Amino acid sequence: MNFTLRQLQYFNAVAEQRNFGRAAQVCHVSQPALSVQIKALEETLGGTLFERQARDILLTPLGRDVLDYARQVLGAADRLDQFAKDQSGGHRSLSIGIIPTIAPYLLPGVLAGLRAADVSLKVQIREARTERLLSMLRAGEVDAGLLALPAGGSELFELPLFEDRFLLAGSAGRLQSMPQHPEALHPLDLQATQLMLLDDGHCLTDQALEVCGQDRSSGLINMGASSLATLSRLVAEGFGLTLMPELAARAETEAVPGLKLQRFGAPQPFRTIGLVRRMSTSAEDWFDSLADVIRQVGEDIVAGTRK
Repeated sequence: MNFTLRQLQYFNAVAEQRNFGRAAQVCHVSQPALSVQIKALEETLGGTLFERQARDILLTPLGRDVLDYARQVLGAADRLDQFAKDQSGGHRSLSIGIIPTIAPYLLPGVLAGLRAADVSLKVQIREARTERLLSMLRAGEVDAGLLALPAGGSELFELPLFEDRFLLAGSAGRLQSMPQHPEALHPLDLQATQLMLLDDGHCLTDQALEVCGQDRSSGLINMGASSLATLSRLVAEGFGLTLMPELAARAETEAVPGLKLQRFGAPQPFRTIGLVRRMSTSAEDWFDSLADVIRQVGEDIVAGTRK
């Protein structure tokens, strides 16, 4: 690159002011110094950038084309400069991947907690199913992933945060046909034809199948819902039963009046919610701080369902 940011700044100033003298004042340099830099830029680009008239300065066709590029470069330089200032001032950014069966229920509290701890922290949320989330994590597109463990992979560090137990969810009529004493209700007693689960790709579906001792290859299980919100409305209308994580229990029962829940007998089935990062990522304070906020919010939510 034979041109400099300073030359582009001078060029942009002349284009805006349409006068070399005023442009020099804006740039806090002498007019001869500015003119020398414009001349050097024209020589580098191989053409005249300005059409000099008696009372005006106009861009040449080359000048118009160069101006678009110059402003992009200057804009990027300004953003990089601001980023450097933010970093030196302690401002940080964080990209977090989170699976859909956790995101709607944990995010409000987690984001509020992060904001309270560090108002300068910029947080980007990427919602994706487990397989895609892990791909983004390995590719460096996110800094950490919030999902159900185990994630798998020796290149990943997994930190368990809290236990999210499963409840049986359905309509009042459906649940009345099940054993009423909690200790008598077990996931393995559920029949495949009773179950409704999320569609393929959701780790919650795999966990539910494992808990219930069922096999997707039977073809008897309805796996068509795309979200827990949809699934909740279907089972509330009596179309089947499903396993509802404690994280989602309060939000979904409040949103769907006909949805009823019942606990399983001991040992209650559960999934482990955890935070994952790359092993190659330095174990900085941000990871532990993020984990503490998520753990606190998650434990508060699940504790509310156990009262």
